[in-house]
Amino acid sequence: MASCPCRRVLRGVMTTDWLADHRAWTRWGSLLLPILVGAALGLFRDGMNQSTAAMVLVLTVVAAAATGDRVAGIIAALSAAGAFDFFLTEPYYSFSIHHREDLELAVALVVVGLAVTEIALWGRRQQAAAQRRDGYISGLTHLLDLPPDTTEHARADAIGTAITTVLGADRSTWDAGHPRWNDAVIGADGQVTTGGRRLPVERVGLPTDGYTAVVVRRGTDLVGHFRVTASTHVARPTTEQLRVAVLLADRMANARAPRPATEEGMAGRDAGVRARGTGIVGDPFTTPE
Repeated sequence: MASCPCRRVLRGVMTTDWLADHRAWTRWGSLLLPILVGAALGLFRDGMNQSTAAMVLVLTVVAAAATGDRVAGIIAALSAAGAFDFFLTEPYYSFSIHHREDLELAVALVVVGLAVTEIALWGRRQQAAAQRRDGYISGLTHLLDLPPDTTEHARADAIGTAITTVLGADRSTWDAGHPRWNDAVIGADGQVTTGGRRLPVERVGLPTDGYTAVVVRRGTDLVGHFRVTASTHVARPTTEQLRVAVLLADRMANARAPRPATEEGMAGRDAGVRARGTGIVGDPFTTPE
């Protein structure tokens, strides 16, 4: 059985990070790994240069920073410096440092470890942004793949689910009408305005005590809007996410076909034709007597 379009949209964004779910284990590992490595290096300290040992300890900081947890990276950097001091500098098995060179190397180890942590976190953020973009593209592709005979209700549900996921909101519902006067409105440029003023959603988030409208137009005519609700938490979508929400909403522009002619409408049209033929007042084709 084919899956519902609304369940297929933006699955690439809904990923689970095991390390994030086990953050406590990650931080304990970040604390213990440099100590264990430092203890192992201490067994070979007589035939190993201290700079080489420090570089090996930096690798443990890199491993901790790769988890994407800044606290874990900082813990690993401090633990690595402590392990270096305890196992590899004289007097051994003590946290005292008697030589300036050893102190400088220990401080450099902490600084390099912190710098590596920040670089690793920057890389993780870039990777997450790329995954989000892939998810947006995947969602747009699924919407483009909707069958031509998809009902307006099904299309609105699929697009609403996609908009909810992109913006991190609670829900999005289709309303074939104008937004209310006090609704915040997302523009095509990704800017949110309310009452004629720009709303800095990247700082204050989407309104939690009102609605945010994603307006859909066909040419210059307003077709309707998606009413976005974010009342249970503060959602702070980026400008890129807001633009994608507008692109998703635009898929409703051509979904609403003209209403078919009803029997009442046909009867009314026939009556109008007969009225013009008999010269009733108001008929533009009537010849004055």
